[in-house]
Amino acid sequence: MTDAFSSNSDAVLRRGVDVTSGSDAPLENVEEQYQIKRTCDFINNNGFKKVALQFPDEVLVHSVPIATEIEKSTSAKLFVLGDTSYGSCCVDEVAAEHVGADCIVHYGRACLSPTTRLPLIYVFERRPLDLEKCAAAFRELYPDTQSHVVVLYDVNYSHAIDALQALLTPSYPNMVVSTLVLDHCHGHSEPPPPVGPGEPGVVREFSRRCALKAGLGVRDYSVFFVGPEGAVLRNFMMTWNRVRFSAFQPATSASRAESPAVNRALMKRYYAIERAKDAGVVGILVGTLGVADYLAIITQLKETIRRAGKKSYMFAMGKLNVAKLANFQEIDVFVLIACPENSLLEHADFYKPVVTPFEMEVACNRGREWSEDYVTDFRNLLPGGQNHVALGSEQEAGEETDVSLITGALRKHGLWSEEAAVPSDDPSSLVLRNQNLTVAQTHTAASYLAGRSWQGLERKLGETAVTKAVEGRRGIAIAYEGEGKSS
Repeated sequence: MTDAFSSNSDAVLRRGVDVTSGSDAPLENVEEQYQIKRTCDFINNNGFKKVALQFPDEVLVHSVPIATEIEKSTSAKLFVLGDTSYGSCCVDEVAAEHVGADCIVHYGRACLSPTTRLPLIYVFERRPLDLEKCAAAFRELYPDTQSHVVVLYDVNYSHAIDALQALLTPSYPNMVVSTLVLDHCHGHSEPPPPVGPGEPGVVREFSRRCALKAGLGVRDYSVFFVGPEGAVLRNFMMTWNRVRFSAFQPATSASRAESPAVNRALMKRYYAIERAKDAGVVGILVGTLGVADYLAIITQLKETIRRAGKKSYMFAMGKLNVAKLANFQEIDVFVLIACPENSLLEHADFYKPVVTPFEMEVACNRGREWSEDYVTDFRNLLPGGQNHVALGSEQEAGEETDVSLITGALRKHGLWSEEAAVPSDDPSSLVLRNQNLTVAQTHTAASYLAGRSWQGLERKLGETAVTKAVEGRRGIAIAYEGEGKSS
C-alpha cells in the first residue's frame, strides 16, 4: 500500500544518477586543459595553505585528477567545492570561508562578477574552436569588409580569440575584439587598464571591454558572438537591444543572425514591472553573498520600496525553485539580487513574478522611466554607476495615484505625509494615518494573515486536558513502522 503512493526508502537510497559531462577532455590533457602549472604558481608564490577548488557540475568529474596534479607541486590542503550556494558561474566565497580557505580557484564558465573577500584565480575551460569555420561564418554574415563589428565571446573560448583576430583583422579593419576585464582577479597576469569615467570610445559591460572608434557608439556596430546560446548572449541582447546580433556555436559549427525576439522579451519584462507597481508586499531575494556591493543594493532597494509606500521582507534561501517561493503567498512580487547571468528568471515557472533590481526601481523610483536602456547588472544602479538615478527628497515622497494597466483599479504610489516621518527601520506595521481619528495598518504580511480562513493551530490555553506522554511512531515520514497495518 505504501509503495503505491510513494517511493520505497531503500530504493531511493540505492538509486543511481546518470551524470552527463559537458567536458570531454581526456585525462591525459588535464595539465594543459586546466592550466595546472599556472594554478600551482599562484598558490606557491602567495604561500596559500588552504585552497578551495570550485567546480561546476559538468567539470566535477575531473576534480580528482586536477586536485591530484596540484597536490604534487604544492603543499597546500585542497578542498573541492561541488554544489555551490548559488549559481556555478559565481565565486562561492561562502563555501570557501566555511572551510577556512585562503584563496579560491574557480573552474569553468564564469560571470566575472567582482568579489571582495578572498584572492581569486579563474581557470577557464579551453574548449575547442574551429578557427577556419568560425572565420568563414564571420565572412558569410558580414560580406562588407568595411562593416563595424564587435566580437564578443564566451570565456571558455578566450584562448582562441587572438588567433581568430589574426585571421580576420587584415580583411576587416573596422572589427573590434573585446577583452575580458579581470582586474579584480589576483591570478590574472596582465589585467586590462581600468576604464576611467571619461575615457572616450571605451565601452565596458559584463566585464568585457570594447575600444570603439572615436565618434562611434555601440549602436553603430553589429555584434558577432562566439559561444553557445545562454545567459551571456541573452544579457548582451537585452542590454544592447538596438544592436544587430549574430552568433557562432563552436559545438555545432552553426552560425546565424539572431532574431529580433528581444522586443517580445522586453514586453514580458514590462509586464513584470506593472505587477511590481501593483504589489503591496515585496520580497527581496538575496541570490548572492559574493558579488561586490550586494549589501549596498539591498539597502538602496529597501529605501526605494519604502518610499513607494510598499512593505519589504528579505529572504536568503540559496538556489531558487518554485517550491521554495510558493511557501510565501503573502508576497506579491519578488526582486532577485544576483549576478547578471542569474537575474533574469522566467515568470511562467513561478506563482509570483520575480523581477530584477532595475525593474523594481522602474516601478518604485519616480525619477526612473522605462526606456530602451535595460540594466541587468545591479552595480550600475548604485551611486557612481552609469545608470544611477537618485531618489527624490522625503518632501517629494507624497502620495500619487494612477491606474493599473493590469487590473484597471486605482493604485497609490508614495507615502502619506505621516508615513514619510516613520523611519525605514521601524519594526512596527502600524502607521498613523490621521492623528485625530484612526490608526490604520499597512498592507503587510500580518494583514494578509488576518484575512486568511486558516491561521494556524489554535492554542486554546486552559481548554485542553492534560494527558500522559505515550510512545509515538518510529521510522521516517515516508514509511513509519507498522503503518498501514490494522491495530
